[in-house]
Amino acid sequence: MHKGPVMNEKRFQKRTLFLVAYLFFAVLPIYWMINMSFKTNEEILSHFSFWPQHFTWANYKTIFTDPSWYSGYINSLIYVAINMAISLTVALPAAYAFSRYQFLGDKHVFFWLLTNRMTPPAVFLLPFFQLYTTVGLMDTHLAVALAHLLFNVPLAVWILEGFMSGIPREIDETAYIDGYSFPRFFLTIFLPLIKAGVGVAAFFCFMFSWVELLLARTLTSVNAKPIVATMTRTVSASGMDWATLAAAGVLTIVPGAIVIWFVRHYIAKGFAMGRV
Repeated sequence: MHKGPVMNEKRFQKRTLFLVAYLFFAVLPIYWMINMSFKTNEEILSHFSFWPQHFTWANYKTIFTDPSWYSGYINSLIYVAINMAISLTVALPAAYAFSRYQFLGDKHVFFWLLTNRMTPPAVFLLPFFQLYTTVGLMDTHLAVALAHLLFNVPLAVWILEGFMSGIPREIDETAYIDGYSFPRFFLTIFLPLIKAGVGVAAFFCFMFSWVELLLARTLTSVNAKPIVATMTRTVSASGMDWATLAAAGVLTIVPGAIVIWFVRHYIAKGFAMGRV
């Protein structure tokens, strides 16, 4: 008679152990990076410890005072913001068209957009490099932002199309009967209904542009070099600067964590609706 509650308790214990183990292995690298960021290179290389023996803020001071470091964060934020703005501006009307209209080849076009998202960035590296060199866009924020459009726009269209398909078409028809123009209807009625989708799309666009390395490193050199490229060039005459690199890694996580905090409800809603 008591077999059911016992089985449920065992399942709960297994799930709890699995969750604890997952959290441990997920948090451990982050903790270790934070731990290293407050150490000196000598302490990192000399002995193993779970916390700094000689606590120091020098690594963070280096990042905030050295232009070669803090400019990398500024450059990354600039081209990420440009990319997000352009991606959403292009994806919103495209997603609306896919969700509301049927036209010849619509499924094929949608599939073609998604295949771009599945393609490794290395495939487009040479075409982008030659094109940007020709038109004079090399080492600019716009160069990286435009290159990332090839990957972020299909993803944004796919996400937004899912949210828009869940909005009844009767809302569109009622608005037109009431005399709304399409821009007014889209901005004042339709867009607020899919703000969760916009938040989710913006989040994924941000994350791809923020962490993408190959295109960002190849298409920039000095003026627009992002932080991901700066972090791969920390070898000096004395060797690898592990402590400063760890501090830079901690600061690189911060923008993504802030974005997740602001859109966490939208992401949860998107997963609950089955749109992500």
